[in-house]
Amino acid sequence: MAQSDLPIQNFTAPDGTRLAWRETGTGHPLVLIHGLFSNAFVNWIRPGYAEALAARGFRVILPDLRGHGESEAPHAPDRYPPDILARDGLALLDHLGLAPGGYDLGGYSLGGRTTLRMLVLGARPRRAVLAGMGLQGIESTGTRSDHFRNVLSNMGRHPRGSAEWFAEAFLRTTGGDPEAMLPLLGSFVDTPRAVLATLATPSLVVAGVDDHDNGSAADLAAALPDARFVSVPGNHMSAVVNRALGEAIGDFLAADRP
Repeated sequence: MAQSDLPIQNFTAPDGTRLAWRETGTGHPLVLIHGLFSNAFVNWIRPGYAEALAARGFRVILPDLRGHGESEAPHAPDRYPPDILARDGLALLDHLGLAPGGYDLGGYSLGGRTTLRMLVLGARPRRAVLAGMGLQGIESTGTRSDHFRNVLSNMGRHPRGSAEWFAEAFLRTTGGDPEAMLPLLGSFVDTPRAVLATLATPSLVVAGVDDHDNGSAADLAAALPDARFVSVPGNHMSAVVNRALGEAIGDFLAADRP
């Protein structure tokens, strides 16, 4: 499926920021959120996940996060208050008229953390998917924020082959805007373990067996009241394009679907 196969749709967030999404398929709504420096096309459409999930009977809804893809990328820090990505996600649910229990919700990496923050703020999907995310990345967002702040503040100066160099290269391939990414990093909110214990939505925590970027995904699953953990081949960057990830998500969401 090519990027042009799915037309861009737009809505306006409460603060006036223009946000974009694409969708494919009919049936039970499923909102999938991409990761940092990425976009819906790179994470969900190009690897074939959107098409495969649509074939399994889902209406797959694919937003581009604020600052990413086809969504507006403001540079002003005041456009990135705490939890803005989760609040944008809630605004999209409202815009689409998705009622509690009437949709599924998930994301990869930052998309997984955004999904969890949406649950904290009141989203009530039938099921949730937290992919490419571990407990440390939920409880203590500062470590990863500092890593990416270093990436963005020193572009062009990272040693070739380093984690920072690869992150910068990925940002360049997706056409991301560094001036929007920097203030966005300040919007991330930690979630204490006591709050995780209150999130009763049936959830899948899935990550690459060699993915340690955000701490332990198994520990994140254990901290949630109703979650299962599944590992797939790969690390943080390779698992996201491994067919096993899409199959794990589809199998989990297809169970007991209306």
